[in-house]
Amino acid sequence: MPAEPSEALFEARPFEFGRVESACGSKVGVAVAREDQSQAGRRVSVGAFVEISAGARRLVGVVTEVSSRHDRAEGAADPLAVANLDLMGEFLSDSAGTRRFERGVSSYPAIGDAASLVDRESLQLIFSPEGPGAFSVGRLGDDDGVPVALDIDNMLSKHFAVLGSTGVGKSSGVAVILREVLKRRPNLRVFLLDVHNEYGCCFGDRAQILNGETLRIPFWLFAFEELVDILFGGRPAVDEETDILAELIPMAKSLYLAHRSGAAGGVRKFDPRTTGFTVDTPVPYLMQDLVALIDERMGKLESRTTRMHFHRLLARIEAIRGDGRYAFMFENANVGGDTMADILARVFRLEPNGKPMTVMQVAGFPAEATDALVCVLCRLAFDFGLWSDGASPMAFVCEEAHRFASADRSVGFAPTRRALLRTAKEGRKYGVYLGLVTQRPAELDPTIISQCNTLFAMRLPNDRDQALLRSAVSDAAANLLSFLPSLGTREVIGFGEGLPMPARLRFHELPPELAPRSDAFFRLSGGAVDVANKAFLRTVIERWRGATNAALRPSEDVENVTPEPPPQSSGMAPLTTRMEHIRAQLSRR
Repeated sequence: MPAEPSEALFEARPFEFGRVESACGSKVGVAVAREDQSQAGRRVSVGAFVEISAGARRLVGVVTEVSSRHDRAEGAADPLAVANLDLMGEFLSDSAGTRRFERGVSSYPAIGDAASLVDRESLQLIFSPEGPGAFSVGRLGDDDGVPVALDIDNMLSKHFAVLGSTGVGKSSGVAVILREVLKRRPNLRVFLLDVHNEYGCCFGDRAQILNGETLRIPFWLFAFEELVDILFGGRPAVDEETDILAELIPMAKSLYLAHRSGAAGGVRKFDPRTTGFTVDTPVPYLMQDLVALIDERMGKLESRTTRMHFHRLLARIEAIRGDGRYAFMFENANVGGDTMADILARVFRLEPNGKPMTVMQVAGFPAEATDALVCVLCRLAFDFGLWSDGASPMAFVCEEAHRFASADRSVGFAPTRRALLRTAKEGRKYGVYLGLVTQRPAELDPTIISQCNTLFAMRLPNDRDQALLRSAVSDAAANLLSFLPSLGTREVIGFGEGLPMPARLRFHELPPELAPRSDAFFRLSGGAVDVANKAFLRTVIERWRGATNAALRPSEDVENVTPEPPPQSSGMAPLTTRMEHIRAQLSRR
């Protein structure tokens, strides 16, 4: 039990509000002379920043709790206020007298050391550092006159996450961060998985928008597990059918190689064992060749049961090829051409032409294909970073991350989880940086979130989500999580490497025309379409039916969309050469 302070304890110099009465590691208790004492309108309340004069050091802490007790000293009538602090860092001065702030403390306070509220000038020194890597994303919660700057390199290179329940301003915060990233790092490519199609208006002409009508990723770029997930609609696969695919896909690739080289005899001249192709080698093949191989093999079988597996597999392939929703991967399935370099260059903006960002709108794709699509995009981003030795740094930002990397291993698509986990663990070495956005951090794979060294925590009323965050942040900052249930819209608690020190802040507000929004909400607030109009209803029904039947598609649908021409420059030749190297490496695996 610390000794009771005497009246002499409060012979405070100007701007001092109290003295240290207890210290234990990073926890410090400060006795306050009067509960209502304040400086320049700022009170000694939870979240306030405090400076402690510890000899030659000036330590900085955050008030995490304020309480009162009655002083048992004889004659004392007024209650004594106590402010509990968590120490975060200290001010240092160089030989020229220039002050700077550093995280961590090199010494600790003694009983009786003076405590005062940190003034605005010192707060700006902490939270508004100057430099090419600093950019402001909001204002300090304790003093809205102080902008809060992030260190872009520390935030990106060590991954980041934005966490918060629905409606608290997560999407606006992500848009604010990414807009500043695009300004400060023009050589960085940004790929945003827009799960709810709400970021299309946020980045203007700095971003290309890809969706089910404009994205083209041929089926042969899908890894075996991803293609199987598409064919079986996310349901458990039939082993006998996957065995057929695993055997015949390498043969189809060899047959395509035979066609390209003009060899006679086809697949007999190009045995998969000699070409080295595997089911996952990213080289083209024709769907008609695969179907012909399946049909040929089925015709040689006598067992009716075995023939049925081949027949059902053919039926699955034909059904998915005829479904207009899968045109993004099966359109031109029987047209040859190695377009991998062009696809990578377009999807990941390797030649940006003023648009270094891609917004991938996922909501328009079939729900059964979403997991596999996210998996192939994440895997391609990582593999390109790996085999190019990080030549083109990229930030891969995933909205609703808990859907694709669930903590429950029985939920979701395992390859997608592995792709995100691999990026979280190894991506920074190859210039692939991960950003996660989720409203349910407790449902996100804990290993993935543990790799994010900068966390932006918004309002989270759920106890499980709060418990996960407490395990993810340091003890010195964990007490700030008590703010989470009461945070307002756009308010956030920031932790980690990207910020000078943990703090409560409010993200900048975007102009209405740049704020994330869904089209449905925009129409709700701006006037509804006359849906009772019969002509409008017929148009809706035509588009509805045409989404799953290519023959019924309206004229403005995907088949008449002019795709963006592939990038043409001298830089494409090295990229094509690199693709050959990637395939050779995969063939040897």
